[in-house]
Amino acid sequence: MVFEKQGQLFQLSSTINLPISIEESWNFLSDPGNLKVITPDYMGFHIISGTSDGMYAGQIISYKVSPLLGINMNWVTEITHVEDKVFFVDEQRKGPYALWHHKHFLRPIKNGTEMKDLVHYQLPFPLIANRFHSLLVKPKLKEIFEYRTQALINLFGVYDEAKARII
Repeated sequence: MVFEKQGQLFQLSSTINLPISIEESWNFLSDPGNLKVITPDYMGFHIISGTSDGMYAGQIISYKVSPLLGINMNWVTEITHVEDKVFFVDEQRKGPYALWHHKHFLRPIKNGTEMKDLVHYQLPFPLIANRFHSLLVKPKLKEIFEYRTQALINLFGVYDEAKARII
């Protein structure tokens, strides 16, 4: 997992290889109902509306979540771009960030799928909030994405690079 600062924006990138097909990866990740499975329980994640049979550009999904100090908040995202079994983008429309743009990429690899997340985000009130980024926001995002990685490994197993090279 890598964090970078680009002007007023922060960038987080994370990659994991999973020992499942691109179809299985897409079916799991493109179902908003599975977000609860890969989100830490303490965050009280609950989808209010927007789930459907499949993902599509223009889809609005509303959540309740408690990311910090048990403070319950609404988060609304829009799925802005979808290319079946390749990538999708969710953008925050209402929530804790001034900007949240999250790209999810899937790429078939030998005996599995590479899943890459690229998140660009900006905090509200940048002059004040940016000082708290390394103290609060960055560690919390790191914890959430590490939880997600472990949850995916628990669900689908560990990608065996040695086996991928042999076959």
